[in-house]
Amino acid sequence: MARYDLVADLHDCVNALEAGLAALRHQIEQQPLLIARVFSLPEIEKGREHDEIERIAVTQHLGKTARDMALAHYCRLFMQHQSEKLSTKAAVRLPGAICIEADGDVHEQITQQVAEINTLKQRLEQLITVESGLPSEARFEFVHQHLRGLITLNAYRSVALLNSPDSLRFGWANKNIIKNVTRDEVVEQLERSLKANRAQAPWTREQWAEKVQLELEAILALPAGAKLKIKRPVKVQPIARVWRASEKKQVQLACPSPLLVLCRDRTQVPILGELLNYDADNVAYRHKPLAEPLHLIIPRLHLWSDRQV
Repeated sequence: MARYDLVADLHDCVNALEAGLAALRHQIEQQPLLIARVFSLPEIEKGREHDEIERIAVTQHLGKTARDMALAHYCRLFMQHQSEKLSTKAAVRLPGAICIEADGDVHEQITQQVAEINTLKQRLEQLITVESGLPSEARFEFVHQHLRGLITLNAYRSVALLNSPDSLRFGWANKNIIKNVTRDEVVEQLERSLKANRAQAPWTREQWAEKVQLELEAILALPAGAKLKIKRPVKVQPIARVWRASEKKQVQLACPSPLLVLCRDRTQVPILGELLNYDADNVAYRHKPLAEPLHLIIPRLHLWSDRQV
């Protein structure tokens, strides 16, 4: 895609997304509010994105205040919508749920609005991460050149819509992102990094190139049958446990934003639980299987192998 066309598509997509979110906000404000409970978390200041998280203090908000906070959260796409002191590299999270009365045509209308918004969010992510043709390290500069202040973490995040579950309970999850990769994929990534001829602080270009070259040699030195996987820890995140009695089934969802719950009337209002403060010293693991022994090959990529160099 020509760069001019891509930039035009980006602006069209964001404009449509902002309009869609504003319309959804207005529609929700017109509906009877049945129950709302959201939990604000401590704000993350610039430079503190990678601090170890041991404890998180939660502040609960109820009713109309919670609903208004949720709607503002859905619409927060740009840095201009938040304090300059806050990090734009850390996702702003507001777990919880808002439940509104929506029957018949209104239910269908809101469902369609949310579907269109989420399609636009997926389209925006596709434009930036795929159709731009840019490596991940070059996207930030490109996005902020053409969409100054866009917080991609917020812009990509879908609005989660539920139809009257029986209960919603909230908690915390610690986990790792694990992805199997091939040697060719890692080699290609490292070679792209070398060709880009960029530096990463605190290294000079020459030092960084030497570092990447050593990483490349380490990968090539592995036995042909070596298994490679990226095992990257994810910071603790809020989750929601959705229970439906008719299905006798509980589903666990990531809950970075308030869940939007549609109910036919007050008889369908779900039980909303609380989100307690997080304390790393008191995390209870239900089941922690023994992991196969792995060796860290490239720390900055969180790349592990079952073989040693």
